[in-house]
Amino acid sequence: MGLDAGGVGLLAGFDVTADAGTLAAQMKGFDVAIVCTGFVPGNPFKMGAAAHAVDNEGVVHLTDAAKAAGVKRVVLISSILTDGRAMGAADTPGFKITNAFGGVLDEKLVGEKHLQASGVEYVIVRPAGLKGEPPKAPLVLAPGNTMASGEISRELVAAVMVEAAFASGAANKVIEIAEEGTFAPGSTPEGVEGFTVGDDRSRWF
Repeated sequence: MGLDAGGVGLLAGFDVTADAGTLAAQMKGFDVAIVCTGFVPGNPFKMGAAAHAVDNEGVVHLTDAAKAAGVKRVVLISSILTDGRAMGAADTPGFKITNAFGGVLDEKLVGEKHLQASGVEYVIVRPAGLKGEPPKAPLVLAPGNTMASGEISRELVAAVMVEAAFASGAANKVIEIAEEGTFAPGSTPEGVEGFTVGDDRSRWF
């Protein structure tokens, strides 16, 4: 993500489960926060509590801290189908499987809404399923509540997150991203041709 660039720092030891006051002290002096946190599934009996602590309360704490610290923009990574219930996708395999991990999509939605209502400028990036290899197909970038499936390279997600940090046209947007041709049969977004932006960053936001 360009951490070797001047003026960019990684907040080591930054724990979103800490209180907002503690986090605000660590965020002083930063203009933009790129947030890539998310709970790690583990003990099935504790996943609900973990998802709530990180993806819900953690984002709430971080948002309140950013506001108190004077951070100008928060770029938050989330997930497609976070608002799946509103888009009529609660019965889709993607929503059911993902949300089975501690109700994580429902928890993420609370965090997203708190950020949107906070008054802090935001960009919410909802990637499709993450994969480790380099991108193999053009980027598809659509408005929120558009995608119900798909895959995307972590490398491409990182590029979008960095662009979202500084692009003036990204302010207060919720976007969903995937690679072209990775959608499950029958779930290709309507009008996907218009959302296929590839490497042309002038079309990303």
